[in-house]
Amino acid sequence: MGPYVLPPLPYGYADLEPHIDPETMKLHHDAHHAAYVNAANEALAELERVRREGGREYARVRALTDALAFNVSGHVLHSVFWTNMRPDGGPQPASDSAIGETLRREFGSVEKWREHFAWAAAQVQGGGWGVLGYDPVSQRLLVLAAEKHQNAAAWGVVPLLVVDVWEHAYYLRYRNERASYLKAFMNVINWSDVDARLLAARALRGPTRGES
Repeated sequence: MGPYVLPPLPYGYADLEPHIDPETMKLHHDAHHAAYVNAANEALAELERVRREGGREYARVRALTDALAFNVSGHVLHSVFWTNMRPDGGPQPASDSAIGETLRREFGSVEKWREHFAWAAAQVQGGGWGVLGYDPVSQRLLVLAAEKHQNAAAWGVVPLLVVDVWEHAYYLRYRNERASYLKAFMNVINWSDVDARLLAARALRGPTRGES
């Protein structure tokens, strides 16, 4: 076992029905996420071996570095994704929550944010993620569309709410209807988790505007 560990689901495979089916949940967590964890640990162990032996396997190091970035990013995003959902979730945060107040202030309304977030996630080419993150530099929320797991992300941005738009996340039930899956996802959002992540991110001390 390496440093990366597959977290347990915080609910049962069938608990997000009718929005996400149990077969998808089982495959997604037990097969896909587990594969990212295993591959990340393997890449890390192989990099340590190459360094220990003092070889100059530069092409091998490049491939392992790429694999590490891909698989660690996949592991981190999936770990956030599972806790971002709950059986009794929904499309609206509590009106007096930090995340609710911030979405209204920065996007005009929760509905406008939801449209922006769903549009960004729908536009991801191939596999990737829709991400609502907190930027400690601007101290604002950002909506990002990450391709694969690690591309088109922004350094330092803390993911608060993520949605997986790789086909393995929705194809068994929604086929090629990504927009329908995104609409269903809104019904299982765990806003308490998103709110806690925002409060924790705000407590981090990052570089301020103009600092390097």
